[in-house]
Amino acid sequence: MNQDFLFSSDRPVGRFPNLYIVADGMGGHQAGEYASQFTVDRIASIMQDSDNASPEEVMVLALQEANRELRLIAESDPKYYGMGTTAVMAVITGNILQAANVGDSRLYIVDRARGMYQVTTDHSLVEEMIQAGSLDKEAARNHPDKNVITRAVGAEPTLKVDLFTEVLTGQSLILMCTDGLTNMLDDRQIEQIIWRSRTIEEAANLLVTVANEAGGKDNISVTLIDPSRYGEG
Repeated sequence: MNQDFLFSSDRPVGRFPNLYIVADGMGGHQAGEYASQFTVDRIASIMQDSDNASPEEVMVLALQEANRELRLIAESDPKYYGMGTTAVMAVITGNILQAANVGDSRLYIVDRARGMYQVTTDHSLVEEMIQAGSLDKEAARNHPDKNVITRAVGAEPTLKVDLFTEVLTGQSLILMCTDGLTNMLDDRQIEQIIWRSRTIEEAANLLVTVANEAGGKDNISVTLIDPSRYGEG
C-alpha cells in the first residue's frame, strides 16, 4: 500500500497560478495512506478557496488546518491513532518559487548554472545531527535513525511550518520528492539522470526506476517541474 500522495497542477488553483504538493504518510499502512491523502486534499481545497492572503499565509494556514483536522480524526478513531505525514508544497509565480515544508520530503532546484541544491530543510533526527556537526550527509543516508521525523502534520498540537522563497532562472527545474528517492540515490546521481533525460517525464520515470533498482526500500514519489513550459519562468 502506497503511503505517498501527490498533487500537481500546472493550471490555476483558486487565485494561485499552479500548485504542487508531495506527502509521505506514517503510522502504519492504513493510517499513513489516509494521513497523506487527507492532508494533500485538504491543502488543495484551502488553496482553492483562499481569499487575498499571500501564498505564504495560505500555505501556513492550509498545513496548520490539515494538522488540526487530522488530529481530531485520530482522536476519534483508534485505527488512525499515531498517524501523520510529511508535506512539501510549492507555488510558482513568474520567476518566484514559494515553498513550505513539514517533515523530510524535499524540494530541490536543479539549475544548469548553479547545479542542484536542496531548498527545504529536513525535520529529522539525522538533520539535527548534521547541523550539530556530529554526522555528515553521506553517512546520514545510511544512518539507522534516518527515518526518525521531528516534525510532521498530525503529530503535534501546534505545527510549525518552514517557508522558502527562491528566484528561478530560465534554466531552473524543480524537483519535489519523498525520502524513498533520496535514501536510494545521492544528489549527483539524481542530477545526472535529470540532465541526461530528453524530457522531464522521462527523467521522473527514470528516477523512480533507478531508485527501485538500487533497493527501493520505501515508496518513491517524484514531481519534476519545468516552469518555462507554461510561461512561468
